[in-house]
Amino acid sequence: MNPRNWPVYRQLTGTDRRGLGPAARSDQPRVARTTTADAVVKSICPYCAVGCGQNVYVAEDRGRSGGTDPPRRRVIQIEGDPDSPVSRGRLCPKGSASLQLTTGGARQYKIKYRRPFGQEWEDLDLDTAMDMIADRVIAARRHGWQDEVGGRRTNRTLGFASLGGATLDNEENYLIKKLFTALGAIQIENQARI
Repeated sequence: MNPRNWPVYRQLTGTDRRGLGPAARSDQPRVARTTTADAVVKSICPYCAVGCGQNVYVAEDRGRSGGTDPPRRRVIQIEGDPDSPVSRGRLCPKGSASLQLTTGGARQYKIKYRRPFGQEWEDLDLDTAMDMIADRVIAARRHGWQDEVGGRRTNRTLGFASLGGATLDNEENYLIKKLFTALGAIQIENQARI
């Protein structure tokens, strides 16, 4: 590569000393990743309890073969949401790197499961794991159900509880509270209050 083509060389030897014009322009135009997005989805950063807003840019996965499955979308970029009153478009280094959570090579698509009294771990796909969790919630609800206590009608379960994390926002806590209340649970808490 010829050093005379470098922007800093053009800036120092040309008339554009401040680098605001032709000296700063690249010979190879680049396309921003966000311009190739099909949609922008509003989200909240998953890391700390601040709740910074994020714009998640998604694109339809065009490499997928046709069929009856709906088109799959993939995340192509995550940036700070300038409309967020919390962060006003700014993200910390961890929040700025949260694209790696969805596209990183270390992302797991299976879970490790060890059967009761088992000696070895085995891989399970996420759908199987979610079905197992749902079955266990239903069984725990049924096992811990109380129609009445001390002659008073209760219609509740003591079979499970919920302790939310600090990264949950108000909307998520509201939905968790509604779900667990509908299931009959009474022990519902969030770690932000502890």
